[in-house]
Amino acid sequence: MAKMTKSQILATLAEKTNISKKDVTMLMDTLTEMAYSEVKGSGEFTIPGIGKLVKVDRKARMGRNPATGEEIKIPAKTVVKFRVAKAAKDALL
Repeated sequence: MAKMTKSQILATLAEKTNISKKDVTMLMDTLTEMAYSEVKGSGEFTIPGIGKLVKVDRKARMGRNPATGEEIKIPAKTVVKFRVAKAAKDALL
């Protein structure tokens, strides 16, 4: 199957678990809110067997404007990265 949309994922989960689509949607929304809250607070959120979201602080650095070639200062910022679990990597082999 190609890239799945959110509605396709929800429909598939509802079908395979025999749970209503409304309940699956509520579960996914709650999981998403929980992930955002945990990453913001503790710095990481793990989904066993899939991977984890990790908060990373990037330092300020010098960059280059690709259109003009002039150097610009890129400010420090906080970003979220996803680290894939070993089990997920092994499942693809």
